[in-house]
Amino acid sequence: MGRLVDRLFGLPEAPPLDVQIRRDLPVPMPDGIVLIADLYRPRGAGPMPAVLMRTPYGKRQPVMRLYAGVLARRGFQVVVQNVRGVLGSGGEFHAFHNEKDDGLATLKWLRDQPWCDGRVAMVGASYLGFTEWALAPYADPPLEAMGLGITASEFVSSFYPGGALALHNTLVWSSLMGTQGEKRRPLHNRRVRQAMRHLPVGEADTAAIGRPESFLRDVTAHAEPGDGFWTATDHSAAVPDTTAPTTMVTGWWDLFLRGQLRDFTALHEAGRQVRITIGPWGHDTKALRAMVSDQVSWLNAHLNGDKAQLRQAPVRLHLQKADRWLDFDQWPPPETKPTPLYLGRSLRLDEPPNAEPATFTYDPLDPTPTVGGPLLSPGKGRQRDNTPIERRDDVVVLTGSPLDGDFDLIGPVSATIHVRTSTGQGDLFIRLCDVDRDGVSRNVTDGMLRIRADGVVKAEIEMHPTAYRFLRGHRLRVMLAGGAFPRFARNHGTGEPAGQAVASRRTRFEILRDKDHPSVVHLPVWDG
Repeated sequence: MGRLVDRLFGLPEAPPLDVQIRRDLPVPMPDGIVLIADLYRPRGAGPMPAVLMRTPYGKRQPVMRLYAGVLARRGFQVVVQNVRGVLGSGGEFHAFHNEKDDGLATLKWLRDQPWCDGRVAMVGASYLGFTEWALAPYADPPLEAMGLGITASEFVSSFYPGGALALHNTLVWSSLMGTQGEKRRPLHNRRVRQAMRHLPVGEADTAAIGRPESFLRDVTAHAEPGDGFWTATDHSAAVPDTTAPTTMVTGWWDLFLRGQLRDFTALHEAGRQVRITIGPWGHDTKALRAMVSDQVSWLNAHLNGDKAQLRQAPVRLHLQKADRWLDFDQWPPPETKPTPLYLGRSLRLDEPPNAEPATFTYDPLDPTPTVGGPLLSPGKGRQRDNTPIERRDDVVVLTGSPLDGDFDLIGPVSATIHVRTSTGQGDLFIRLCDVDRDGVSRNVTDGMLRIRADGVVKAEIEMHPTAYRFLRGHRLRVMLAGGAFPRFARNHGTGEPAGQAVASRRTRFEILRDKDHPSVVHLPVWDG
């Protein structure tokens, strides 16, 4: 079995090792709550370093057992702990809020155990990676190493990208957490999909799983500007002070990509030891496979002193559609050239156009749909054919001329759009697509911004970073819309709080594109 697992993760076969597993070790918290953990260690070993993983998904979940086994067979001592309120650990689960205090208490307990020599590293993906960020900046002494996969030091910007409520990912994850311990758990089943249309959004959990779920209630109740509910869960300000050597893996289609790149940049600019790998993956098993081999090499280097597998370049990324891996010294690569893509009657890379406004009307009762993008559900994300959506009358579609040669983008993408709405409310969604020689339009990157102002608004929209090659003969296309449902909750045009809104108003959008109000997408063009 061990050989099969190693092959699954693309690892060299580990030599035979007798691994001892101790189940359900009690870990007391300062408030009297007891969390439980499993310990994997070489039988007969003395005090040694420990690798800690803290999970809300259950320490006996197959993927957790497989990964702990991979590490244990390579001589690492592994502690896998269920976080507060999860499958045998005491207390109540309040997503993201208890991980700092509980993590620090667990670290102290772990260092006090006779089988631990005081050195502790942490690894994990997604929420497990967040538990690392909730602990590492505050650990004294510091962690020996960190391995972070598809995660970030704060998740709040992923709940509300551009100020809009990320409905799809929020409801999918809350449905999973609300059915912990049940044999049949939803991921993207029909009932969850149908519940995305439920109003008010703040009660969509009952439509999805038949009962309230705390995470969805928290996200929908605290979606308005200035709400400090999530402040204590944001550890991004402490990232530069984190001294533990850190390795990261993420994907171009991962929902936490922007936050993880901000974390990498903060560590790199602070002079910390950090590396990142960005592949053509989403929040999926392909990213997990890359993460496991990455973290094994990092732990070998920083717990066992085996630095033979450490590469030199801090940044390794995959240039999509070129099938190339590239190494750089920093993010974004200094060789990229910021290039404006102007929105006129078509798309232009030279001078700003002078065109009349483009208009469309958004109807919350028939919300503009979306396909693809950074989604949690397997098989639903990444690139999809956008052509059916581009035919709708509630979108603006602008297309460039066929490219004379390959056109590479590597880096952050953003847009500056001058827009006016009839209601003073609205969500402006912008998507950059790749139109092939057959006319099929596939999404490359996009962004969203919630507008809460009358008159002409200069909308600065952060889009998803990318590394992507538009092939010769293909065309660039930009689509503008007033929504992207159900990835984002619909904007009702009334200004009511997102979680409570039921009534709706149609909103007319005007996209200005004259010389005094140029609308533009900012492209990171790489000439490598």
